[in-house]
Amino acid sequence: MSHTEDDPSTRRDFLYYATGGVGAVVTGAAVWPLVNQMNPSADVVAASKLRVEVDGIELGTQLTVLFLGKPVFIRRRTQIEIEDSEAVTLDDLIDTDAQNPNLPDGAEATNLNRTMPNFAGENTGEWLVMIGVCTHLGCIPLNEAGDYTVDGVGGWFCPCHGSHYDTAGRIRRGPAPENLWIPVAQFVDESTIVLG
Repeated sequence: MSHTEDDPSTRRDFLYYATGGVGAVVTGAAVWPLVNQMNPSADVVAASKLRVEVDGIELGTQLTVLFLGKPVFIRRRTQIEIEDSEAVTLDDLIDTDAQNPNLPDGAEATNLNRTMPNFAGENTGEWLVMIGVCTHLGCIPLNEAGDYTVDGVGGWFCPCHGSHYDTAGRIRRGPAPENLWIPVAQFVDESTIVLG
């Protein structure tokens, strides 16, 4: 037996699918504003990046900026700090992970994996950018302090519980389990770093 256009079962099937399609469109139109309101607002998106002018940072000095509610240390390291960091072997480290999201997961905590390339793409180890929060309990370490300074420069010390970080921000002694974290960062011109 064949169905014709006037057959009630054919009309019923058409009405069933048409009603379902309209219902899906109406549901989508009603749900979209609820889903869209979960997207970050324009001010949150704007705050997720920070441009920092670094041309005024002298060798052996550090600039601290606030980014996403956390201090970020931007240090222009001296040749002595660079050489000291390069002399450290992975066997000397508590945490051998670079903690650097700018590199592939599992990158080792070598000197160059902790620092960032300049605008020309050369990584001389001069620029060290780290989130200035101790990985033990979230305190802010002091710069140029602790057992791993070199000639009075570099190194960080968290006086709260005694964590000592070397001139590359790697944990060397104390309760902190990880190296100071590196934020997403890059040079966008010769004197500007963008965080985020």
